[in-house]
Amino acid sequence: MALKQSLQQKMLQKLSPQQIQLMKMLQLPTIALEARIKEEMEVNPALEEGKDDQKDADDDYQEDDYGEEISDAEKEFDFSDYMDDDETPDYKYQANNYSSDDEDKSIPIGTASTFHDRLLSQLNLSRLTEQEAIICEHLVGSLDDSGYLRRELSSIVDDMAFTQNIMVSEEELEALLVKHIQDLDPAGIGARDLQECLLIQLKRKAHSVTIRTAIEVLENHYTEFIKKHYDKITHRLEISDDDLKEAIDEITQLNPKPGNSLNESSRPVEQVIPDFTVTNEGDKLQVSLNGRNAPELRMSKKYSEMLEDFARIKGKPNKAQRDAMMFVKQKLDSARWFVDAIKQRQNTLIMTMEAIVNYQQAYFETGDETKMRPMILKDIAEIVGMDISTISRVSNSKYVQTSYGTFPLKYFFSESLTNDEGEEVSTREVKKILQDLIASEDKKKPWTDEHMVKELKDKGYNIARRTVAKYREQLDIPVARLRKEL
Repeated sequence: MALKQSLQQKMLQKLSPQQIQLMKMLQLPTIALEARIKEEMEVNPALEEGKDDQKDADDDYQEDDYGEEISDAEKEFDFSDYMDDDETPDYKYQANNYSSDDEDKSIPIGTASTFHDRLLSQLNLSRLTEQEAIICEHLVGSLDDSGYLRRELSSIVDDMAFTQNIMVSEEELEALLVKHIQDLDPAGIGARDLQECLLIQLKRKAHSVTIRTAIEVLENHYTEFIKKHYDKITHRLEISDDDLKEAIDEITQLNPKPGNSLNESSRPVEQVIPDFTVTNEGDKLQVSLNGRNAPELRMSKKYSEMLEDFARIKGKPNKAQRDAMMFVKQKLDSARWFVDAIKQRQNTLIMTMEAIVNYQQAYFETGDETKMRPMILKDIAEIVGMDISTISRVSNSKYVQTSYGTFPLKYFFSESLTNDEGEEVSTREVKKILQDLIASEDKKKPWTDEHMVKELKDKGYNIARRTVAKYREQLDIPVARLRKEL
């Protein structure tokens, strides 16, 4: 096979390490950014966190305190790039970052016993034989976090035979489940489905006419109850609508997931830290970046001085000196890139948020969701002159605090549709109107999707029934039959 030589011309787009670093940092939320900064400071001693000593807050840069003497070594390394001069100062962002003097406002998470541990502690108070205790402990261990026993009793019988060498029948197992496990607190623990869970809770209450009616509804008319066929229930039980309503009120007050009530104290608290704050100052909207997104970082003076010392070496440096020079240069380069990435990240975030606020000015001034304009990533990308992927990274996992609540940035993006007047309106506006219509409907005769289409058309929004159904599902609103009330 003959070898050939040929010339080819290709256009390639490659990202530099610095660009890749910036792209990764853009999508980090505030908490993740803090962790990333700490990680970088641990591996790079040339990066420091601290306050600027100079008194003039308007001047972020320090003058060069060093002479202009340059050695022969500077021909290989541009030492001036790492000195404190007008172009490359000790980097400083004017922001309040946390320090050793700041108050620690983190929320401590207390440790607590688990859901299953607390059930076992109750079980220890029961009078059980050794074998019954082993079986009941196995049943408790088989409960899910909601307190339900999802496994078939036949499977648990097999488990006891193979793992514990205990032979027990399904009837004996169910008797222990009902007598001991379902008797634990909170009521409803050990149920195998929602119907049984609600019945266990009702049967523990003091019996009254309303409680007996509620038990009758769940035991004999459960299908009609979940489908809200209330007329069938009142006809079969020969009761009034008011009697049924009182029984249903008792049922709706029950806990469908009793196990979760024991888990609440041991669950971690999730706290949203907004990346931006938008305030309405008179007739102007002010956008500010969370101080944690603009930390005080600077390149180490010590490392800059070390490199300057290397620059003053007379003659050709030896291998050890060259290795030291390369190490210091590498660390200063890395610190410079990281500081620049933080600065670019800050500028990009502010530009993007300001563009969003200007685009959705009517909403930020009033908080009226119906005034939100249709907006997609491309709209903001064109305003700030950046790529769509950059705007996507900025809006991902970021939150903004406004006078009307704290929202994810993605909340302000929505598709558009055209009303009868030919104007483009946001789909979020239509969803808000749909939500208001459902909130104002007669719950005894809730509107169907077809009726919603008519109501929206009267308001100037010509939307298909399947679109209304899609928006309703996105708003987590059930169909008309399941919204019915007595």
